[in-house]
This record gives sequence, C-alpha cells and structure tokens, in this order.
Amino acid sequence: MQIIGILLSLGYLICLIMVLIKQFQNGGPVHGIIGIITCGLWTFIWGWMNAGKLGIKNLMMIWTLLFIVCIIFNFVFGTYAAMSGFSGLPTNSAP
Repeated sequence: MQIIGILLSLGYLICLIMVLIKQFQNGGPVHGIIGIITCGLWTFIWGWMNAGKLGIKNLMMIWTLLFIVCIIFNFVFGTYAAMSGFSGLPTNSAP
C-alpha cells in the first residue's frame, strides 16, 4: 500500500510542478514564488483561475482528482495502520 501512496503523491507533485512552471511563465516570478512559499496552495488556486485561458483544464482536473484520492487513501490506510498498532516509529519500551 505504501507504493500506491508514493505513486499517488508523485503524480500530485508532478502536476504541481507543471502548473508551477506555467505560473512562472504566465503569472511572473512573484506568483511563482508565492506558489512555492504556500506549498502549492496558491498554485492550485491560480491554476484553476487560469485553466481556461492557459488550456490546462485537463491537468487541473487530474491534479484535483489526485488530491482527493490522496486524502481518501491516506485517511483509510492511515486509520487502518493506527488501528492495527503500526506507527512506523520505534517505541521506547523499557525491559
């Protein structure tokens, strides 16, 4: 399941980078830097605001779908991991 999560996150990151490149090209360096500082939130909003003008509607649809699927996937399997007792972190149990 970790591999699927990694692949979903990688797809999300690729979409972010593609829109961020468009943002630097068309919005200018200020918009691009704000997009980086806000960890992609402004890039996501800016991308939807300019999707029709830049012809990136399909890319934004894919990015939005990946965002929703990543949240659902992490919630479902994160909850499963928590309930099964696996935290992925070492424990400090004394002998």
